[in-house]
Amino acid sequence: MSEVSGIKRRIKLIISYDGTNYCGWQIQINGITVEEILNREISRLLGEEIAVIGASRTDSGVHSLGNVAVFDTCSKIPPEKMCFAINQRLPEDIRVEASCEVPLDFHPRYCNSIKTYEYKILNRRFDIPTLRLYTHFVYMPLDVDKMKKAAEYLVGEHDFKSFCSARAQVLTTVRTIYSLEVAKSGDIISIKISGNGFLYNMVRIIVGTLIKVGLCVYPPEHMEEILGACDRNAAGPKAPAKGLTLLGIEYT
Repeated sequence: MSEVSGIKRRIKLIISYDGTNYCGWQIQINGITVEEILNREISRLLGEEIAVIGASRTDSGVHSLGNVAVFDTCSKIPPEKMCFAINQRLPEDIRVEASCEVPLDFHPRYCNSIKTYEYKILNRRFDIPTLRLYTHFVYMPLDVDKMKKAAEYLVGEHDFKSFCSARAQVLTTVRTIYSLEVAKSGDIISIKISGNGFLYNMVRIIVGTLIKVGLCVYPPEHMEEILGACDRNAAGPKAPAKGLTLLGIEYT
């Protein structure tokens, strides 16, 4: 247990995790989550009741290389050393990559930021066992050039209601995508997307729709019609969570 100074500080964490064994980020009653683990272990370390606030509440099975979270503490542990102390207590599939002090009014969800996600598809005749937890396997050949053309329609500010799961509770479904890149290396197709925010399941629905384009079910230009429909039923299926990784969050 660490000593306390009586002076409250806000600590920012950069967190990576393998989401395979977790029911997402946010605490819930049906299973263990990343947030729950962090709250428990940091509270034990500092001897305080800690409740972290995460920037991205990733879904069950989604991975991270750079999620951001903050918590308030009166601990005397130097902020930049906090990551070392926390990591000693965490399971091997969660790591704090860096820690620092930020102003008390810094909120990881409400500050302007650019979030970047990457989705990986394994496109070959047979699956590869060692990639099964981190890629979505598609055995039918995908036309990457058509997927690239379709992706171009989504860049910019649009109403992404067609790409949002129905149970999302938001004031507006308008978001801005700064870049959406589709590339292939060997048998891996990667879809990297950066934006100012994402709706519930938005990235996975975009990927599922791009797969439909790659399978020649939709022509690339149909993406414009899907956007205009503002109807979830107009878009493709939601791709599985395991292929998705939050690469990082840049605050602007």
